[in-house]
Amino acid sequence: MLQRRRTIAGAFVLAFVALFGLAATAPAFAEGTAIVGVVNDPSGLPVPGVVIGVTAEGFTETTTTGPDGAFRVELPSGGSYQVDIDVTTLPEGISLAKAEDESRSLLVLGGDKKIIIKLIDGDGTISSGAVDPETGESTAPVGVESGGTGQKVIQLFFDGILFGILIALGALGLNLIFGTTGLTNFSHGELLTLGAFTAIVLNELGVHIIIAAPIAILFSALVFGGGQNKVLWKPLRRRRTGLIASMIVTIGLAITLRYTLLLFFGGSPRSYQQYAGMAGINIGPFSTTPKALILAGIAVIVLGVTVFWLQSSRIGKATRAVSDNPALAATTGINVERVISVVWILGAGLAAFAGIYLGLTQDVTWNMGQRLLLVMFAAITLGGLGTIWGAIVGSLVVGVFIQMTTLFIPTEMKTVGALFLMIVILMVRPQGLLGRRERVG
Repeated sequence: MLQRRRTIAGAFVLAFVALFGLAATAPAFAEGTAIVGVVNDPSGLPVPGVVIGVTAEGFTETTTTGPDGAFRVELPSGGSYQVDIDVTTLPEGISLAKAEDESRSLLVLGGDKKIIIKLIDGDGTISSGAVDPETGESTAPVGVESGGTGQKVIQLFFDGILFGILIALGALGLNLIFGTTGLTNFSHGELLTLGAFTAIVLNELGVHIIIAAPIAILFSALVFGGGQNKVLWKPLRRRRTGLIASMIVTIGLAITLRYTLLLFFGGSPRSYQQYAGMAGINIGPFSTTPKALILAGIAVIVLGVTVFWLQSSRIGKATRAVSDNPALAATTGINVERVISVVWILGAGLAAFAGIYLGLTQDVTWNMGQRLLLVMFAAITLGGLGTIWGAIVGSLVVGVFIQMTTLFIPTEMKTVGALFLMIVILMVRPQGLLGRRERVG
C-alpha cells in the first residue's frame, strides 16, 4: 500500500513538473487588452497600410495594418472605445461594405477584442477582415455577392460543417469518458487548451508545427489524460467518491489549470509560427482556406478511425461493454480500470488535436477550451449522452446551427442559439437524437 501511494504521488509530481517545465521554457506571452483584426481585400489578399484609430476619454492611438493585413492596438484597460477607419487609405476601387464601420463604438471587457471589417469592390463582392471568434476563419465568403442570401446560407452551412467537425473531436472524448465512468468532466476544455499550449511551446522552441502537433497530442494523451486518470480519478474511484463530488472536483481542476496557464503564459493570444495567415480560396459556391480544409480532412479521418476502432477492436468492444454496464463487464473478465485508462488517453488525445486545430484557425489563448466547453456539452447532450455517434451527429448539428443563426442574431450571441436548440430538442426527445430511453426507479 505504501509503495502504491508513493507511485501515485510520484506520477502526480511528474505531471505537474512537466506542465510547469513547459511553461518555464516557453517565451513569455505579452499581457494586456487590445483591439485586433486583419484586413483583407475581396479576393482574400491582405491589405497593408490601412490607418485605424482608437480613441477614448484620455486615450488616443493610431495604427496601420502590416504586410499581412493585421493590426493591433494596445489598450490601457477595458471600457468603451471608438474605432475609426481612414477610408482614404483603402486601395483604389475598394470600400467598406457598411458605412457605419467607418466609425464604431466597441465595449472591450478585457483581453483581445477581434473586430470584423468587411470590404467590397466594384463587383459588389465582400470579404471579412477579421477572424471569427469561434472558428478563426473568415466570417464571409470570398467572392460572394453582397445581398446574395442564398449563397450566404450555403457558405454558412459549409462553415458550420467545418466547425462541427472541430467540436466533434473534443465532444467524442468527453462523451466516452462520461459513458465509461459517469463523470461529467468540466475540466475537459482544459485538455484542449493544454494540447494547444504544449504544441505552441514546442513551436516556440523551434519545432515545426507539423512535427510539434503529433508530439503534443501524444504527450497530452499520456500525461494529461492517462496521468490525470492515474493520479486523480483512479484513487477517487477506489474510495467510491460520488459522481456529484467528482464533478465538483472537475470544476476545481478546470479553474486551477486555467489560471495556472494564465499565470505562466499571460492572457494575450499567440499564434503558431507556421500557417498563421492564408489567403482564401474559392471551391464552387464555398470559400475557405487551405489549412481549414486540410485540418478538417485529417479530423474526419481521425474520427473515422476512432469510431472503427471502438466498434471493431477488442478493447473498443470492451469499452462499449463497460459503458453499458461496468459491473456486468467486470464479471465477464473485462479489466474495467484498463478500459477507463485507455478512454482517458484517447479522450485527451482527441481533445489535444481539437485544441491545436482551434489554435491553427485562430489564436491560442488561456481560456480557449472554456469557451468551447458549453458547445461540446450541448453537442453530446443533443446527440445522446454516452453514445459514439451521438457525439458526432450532435456536434455537426450544433456547428451548423451556430453558424446559421448568424443570419438572424449578432455573431456574439450565436452560441446562445445552440443552447436554445438543445433545450427545444430535449423537450421533445429527452434522451437526445441517438440516445436510448432509460427507465428511472
